[in-house]
Amino acid sequence: MKSDKEKILITGALGQIGTELTNRLVEIHGAENVVASGLDRWNKNLTSAGFYERMDVTNTQLVRQVIKDYEITTVYHLASLLSGTSEKQPLFAWRLNLEPLLHFCEMAKEGLIQKIFWPSSIAVFGKGIPKENVGQDVVLNPTTVYGISKMAGEKWCEYYHDHFGVDIRSIRYPGLISWKTPAGGGTTDYAVEIFYEAIEEGKYTSFISKNTAMPMLYMDDAINATLKLMNAPKNELTVHSSYNLGGMSFTPAALAAEIKKEIPSFEIDYQPDFRQQIADSWPASIDDSVAKKDWGLQYDFDIAAMTHDMLKNLKLKLG
Repeated sequence: MKSDKEKILITGALGQIGTELTNRLVEIHGAENVVASGLDRWNKNLTSAGFYERMDVTNTQLVRQVIKDYEITTVYHLASLLSGTSEKQPLFAWRLNLEPLLHFCEMAKEGLIQKIFWPSSIAVFGKGIPKENVGQDVVLNPTTVYGISKMAGEKWCEYYHDHFGVDIRSIRYPGLISWKTPAGGGTTDYAVEIFYEAIEEGKYTSFISKNTAMPMLYMDDAINATLKLMNAPKNELTVHSSYNLGGMSFTPAALAAEIKKEIPSFEIDYQPDFRQQIADSWPASIDDSVAKKDWGLQYDFDIAAMTHDMLKNLKLKLG
């Protein structure tokens, strides 16, 4: 019989979101109640979680055993292949991005776990929608492998909630910016790489064109939003696919201008690659008013505050 204490499993715990979310969950729940998992071997410097399982999330039998062994009640299922990398391995991306989610939903349906968080993405939007202020309920029309897998995942989340009462919650993350962990193959990764290059090289070549605006979010705000959603009363949530998250919207040129305020000698040039086509299929800005109404979404960082915090912390990190 499970105890009343929340016991948490994070998949993809060594990734960009997972690393910081794990640390916050440890602060809230205690290391003894948090189990991190990933593909790397155990290293005490990798995570602050009390336990670590080296685990392939597509190995359903192993995942089930871990959930039983640790009496897991809540799963933050973050393991996935991001947009740029997914285009290079489409069949693997489909399997990794979707099948484990369905197995977690089945486990929740059976009562083995109580609550799931699963991240979606602005990649679900795609062609034929307005570029600005994209609403919660627009028709989804993704053109990338990543976007297609996330759209399908959203519909499965909604299906398991509507048919079986599964408590699964989701956010459509925009591009995420963090100084603690490197980015991992996404289309918005220029907005992380640019800071490293600004400090180490004084210049950066962007793979996204000068005036392409995309929604972005500083990691502190992303983690706060995730935890706020997970703590919200279930009966107050009106969206059971995935909530829009808008953050801030800016272009590479605008971000470079902010960096130049603190590093005046910084230079940028532009050589768009295959990720430009992906970026062109995404919205420039997002309407997240439903999340603000349902569970009190709010942000602490704009582009200026984020740029200052990134440069300050990366200078210390990089020495």
